[in-house]
Amino acid sequence: RYAILSHRWGTEVGYEEMVGLMKMEERKRDEIRQRSGYQKIIEGCKQAMKDGYEWLWIDTCCIDKRSSSELSEAINSMYRWYRNAQVCYAYLNDVDKPVFPIERNDSKFDKSNGWPEWFVRGWTLQELIAPKQVEFFNDHWVPVGDKGRLAPVLRDITGIPCEVLTSGLAAKRLSVAQIMSWAAERKTTRVEDRAYSLMGLFGVNMPMLYGEGKKAFQRLQLEIIRVSSDHSIFAW
Repeated sequence: RYAILSHRWGTEVGYEEMVGLMKMEERKRDEIRQRSGYQKIIEGCKQAMKDGYEWLWIDTCCIDKRSSSELSEAINSMYRWYRNAQVCYAYLNDVDKPVFPIERNDSKFDKSNGWPEWFVRGWTLQELIAPKQVEFFNDHWVPVGDKGRLAPVLRDITGIPCEVLTSGLAAKRLSVAQIMSWAAERKTTRVEDRAYSLMGLFGVNMPMLYGEGKKAFQRLQLEIIRVSSDHSIFAW
């Protein structure tokens, strides 16, 4: 039993820094503890303990990215890890009110289509769909709602049907093009992650080749064709 975190990356703390924290000189340790990413880890762990969980998984500090095999295994397993979590904490770092924003606000969220930035990132798509339970928190870790209760609003923001939000991908017969459409407006820092972040949603696996650029998406399409007879993929 474990909780898992979904978030927009900022100034984070990596695996190596987290493991070596107590051996560092004090100045370096203090610098790491000042980072927003460190505070996120601490507050996430507090929430998990409060909810009765012994473990919280966070992608920033739980994957040793120095190891390409560990990174590849993690990315290929990510959907499953989010699906198997008892709860996913979705941290909305740009929401400062104690309520979920149910109306579009283009002036406040001008860089992300009028909604919190979490909703336009590539990786957070599977992190919204895969877990049974998703609880949203504002920038001060105040709970502002959960996936079940907010399903109609989340549908309006993301285009994902309520049945999929509440019961997962198996709840509705979906075409490849439909799932692709949910990802169309989303952004990733690395171009390859546009493809890698969709593998779990289509139930496919493939090796990571950072540096391949847009070829990653072509490889994803080929993998989907191998397991599916749905021709709507050619729309993409």
